[in-house]
Amino acid sequence: MPRKPQLTEPVIVERLWANRQHDAVYVTLSTFRDQNLVDIRKHSMDRFGKLVPTPKGLALKITRLPDLAKAVSKALTKAIELGLLDGSGE
Repeated sequence: MPRKPQLTEPVIVERLWANRQHDAVYVTLSTFRDQNLVDIRKHSMDRFGKLVPTPKGLALKITRLPDLAKAVSKALTKAIELGLLDGSGE
């Protein structure tokens, strides 16, 4: 079986603002100890105005990404059903 590719540095897939305190959520793909990972992590502004990662987040083996996507899709559907979001995602 061919060896899976390894990433030499993290790949930022998405960034979004989490709140008005300038915290952000980063979704990245990376390799750590020969394991490919998807990482969803909160970043906070340091005293120099730079976003830095915090311990708050979730890192899963990349093989779990389809399961995570399915769970987030279910959460979106349920939030719409409950009236927490309208169909546009706002």
